[in-house]
Amino acid sequence: MKPPSFGYDAPRTLGEALGVLAEAGSDGKVLAGGQSLIPLLNMRLVAPGRLVDINRVAGLDTVEVTAEGVRVGALARHSRVLRSAESARAQPLLAEALRHVAHPVVRNRGTVVGSLAHADPAAELPAVLAVLGGSVEVRSEQGQRTIPAEAFFTGPLEPDLRPGELAVSAFFPALPPRGGAAFAETARRHGDYALVGVAAVVVLDDDLRVSSARAGYLSVAATPLVLDLTEAAGRRSAASCDWAAVAAHAQSLVDPETDIHAGADYRRHLAGVLTERALRTAAANALERGDP
Repeated sequence: MKPPSFGYDAPRTLGEALGVLAEAGSDGKVLAGGQSLIPLLNMRLVAPGRLVDINRVAGLDTVEVTAEGVRVGALARHSRVLRSAESARAQPLLAEALRHVAHPVVRNRGTVVGSLAHADPAAELPAVLAVLGGSVEVRSEQGQRTIPAEAFFTGPLEPDLRPGELAVSAFFPALPPRGGAAFAETARRHGDYALVGVAAVVVLDDDLRVSSARAGYLSVAATPLVLDLTEAAGRRSAASCDWAAVAAHAQSLVDPETDIHAGADYRRHLAGVLTERALRTAAANALERGDP
């Protein structure tokens, strides 16, 4: 299939891009990596009047790593972030999840921020941003907003982006010194959208007891689902915590729907299995990082 006709703009500065988006209003769509947008155009599921190609805009392809976390610019490709050793040290969950994103050819073109702005509840990166408590920075001619992940994803394929706004970066907070993370998912084939995926973060106190346990889920709800499982973990030693019981508790809180890919009961079962697996691995990683 072929897309419907549309106007095309290729601004070279951020100011120009914001001006074009302001003029286009709700009729404008941003093209960065295009790995989600182009198929939607070809299937005529979207029909923008103007396509704003930001690939020539300088300064949007940055990956900045600080003690606070990782800030990824709007044109930073999946593969670039995945290759960043500094990023992986600061926030290993980001690299772990990126390994599950589609295939190398998609990762070479697709962008991290574009995936977030697409807001697909079956995608890995929205769940990662949500469980980490990250944020997205958006700009328009009227100014800028920093939107926490919990508010950014408002529904399936519905980010909190107003007409004229451009998502310019995303911030993934770093793991604390005694924090560990892990990612697990199940798909019909490698590179397919996951039937269920879990991003887990476990943080230990000075006595190596669980002070925080969180899990973020993809493909189980209309937006990324985040569960705080700290109480279920009971502040026990990370080595002796009953992660199976914690996962069973999480499973009881997950309420997926049946679709053409999997039944609700099967997805709920997978959520329990993957939660235990991810929490165990995250706790082991936290112990390793906390070992002097």
